[in-house]
Amino acid sequence: MDTRSYQSYDATGLADLLNKREVHATELVDAANKRIEETASLHAVVARREKEAWQEAKAFDDQRTPFAGVPFLLKDASHALKGAPLTSGSALFRHQLAEATNHYTARLQKAGFTMLGHTNAPEFGLKNITEPKLHGPCRNPWNPAYSPGGSSGGAAAAVASGVVPVAGASDGGGSIRIPASFTGLFGLKPTRGRTPVGPGVGRQWQGAAIDFALSKSVRDSAALLDVLQVIQPAAAFQTPLFEGSYVDASREPLAKGLRIAFSVESPVGTPVSDEAKEAVRKLARWLEEQGHNVEEKRPNIDGVALMRQYYLMNSGEMASLLEKLEEGLGHKLSADDFETESWVLAQAGKKVSAATYARSLSAWDAAAAKMSAFHERYDFYITPATASGAPEVGELTPNAEVEASLKEVVETVSATEQQELIYEMFLPSLSYTPFTQLANLTGQPAMSMPLHLTQAGMPLGVHVMAQKGEEHRLLQLAHACEESDFWQPLPFF
Repeated sequence: MDTRSYQSYDATGLADLLNKREVHATELVDAANKRIEETASLHAVVARREKEAWQEAKAFDDQRTPFAGVPFLLKDASHALKGAPLTSGSALFRHQLAEATNHYTARLQKAGFTMLGHTNAPEFGLKNITEPKLHGPCRNPWNPAYSPGGSSGGAAAAVASGVVPVAGASDGGGSIRIPASFTGLFGLKPTRGRTPVGPGVGRQWQGAAIDFALSKSVRDSAALLDVLQVIQPAAAFQTPLFEGSYVDASREPLAKGLRIAFSVESPVGTPVSDEAKEAVRKLARWLEEQGHNVEEKRPNIDGVALMRQYYLMNSGEMASLLEKLEEGLGHKLSADDFETESWVLAQAGKKVSAATYARSLSAWDAAAAKMSAFHERYDFYITPATASGAPEVGELTPNAEVEASLKEVVETVSATEQQELIYEMFLPSLSYTPFTQLANLTGQPAMSMPLHLTQAGMPLGVHVMAQKGEEHRLLQLAHACEESDFWQPLPFF
């Protein structure tokens, strides 16, 4: 199979070819590896399993598993595959190999995917861009001068450029939906507790983070949700299994007369581009034409206060990780061992009291209660996925002087001042992506759909949230939009 033909299929389409014996899995691995080489300048893939993947494909037989023989890339952050590198984008782990395969990866293997390797991600998944010092910056296939976003930026670049039709991703503050918006993909963040965690952990980022995927098609994400949805008694969070098939449910027509709210205002008071606003209004007008009840309305939630709670959680998580690493290594680590944002968060986390942390999590719960009430009135809540198209590569990475200043100042100021420093440190990047974090803190499902191209020819997604457990309704809306004339198909790169 030539690479252009390979790129024209989604994962479901490739699986169908394999099941019909019209192509062999080794041909798909060859095509995927050729695309990795052809797109090497994007720096999307940072670890490869060329020999292992080819041997696994050679042994392929028609097992009637959903994706038997389809190439797949994991994310270099939490998707452990025994014996494969897993650096989390950090120089501290540059030589680390995964000691075991985690539950997420294992379920994908059981579904039949052939694992080609791992994709680029920022250090510890903390940024909405993908420019780790360890691996170097990832670039956007639409225009290599721009970022594909983060933290699943490598996954997005790999799917958008046709390396794989679908790739592993995770979302702790928008890390699936942000790169989906910037690269013209479909990005779904499932309900908290929907997909596997562990072993060894029962929650990720206190429930803010979840593993799933980025895809070219709605049906691929629906099929992956069928594969990955799980009840884990050992996990901290559970959500009832969806009865039936997400693939089948996604094809069902939307209910009539839905109640839909939308907003084009940034929840943290930052600017939103006219094009992002128009993308939302375009969807709102289309939904009105379909007979739904649409109004401009936003939930009564203090976005700035909630973002501060989000950063406080990040602080606590990084302080905990620093302590764990030092215990394991048997010596202290320094600012030179981490990228700036990681170190600043870790130092701030040391001064967060247990009481402050508990109150912070209570604020998440209060926001979740407000959103639950909001969705009693509105079936969907629509906003821009990102406030504009993608930033340029390097635009949101601090220079050496700023890095040195941040690392020095954070150790000398009070706990309150540290949190203010963190907010200001992330404000330039937050200005690009202020909409996605709400769903992480409330645990709701949310998605970014590729519904707009900017005048500069760059993708811009539209974001939709729904009540917990209602991924099927999001998929129905996405499927309807996918069949409309304003869904933006991927070009061949």
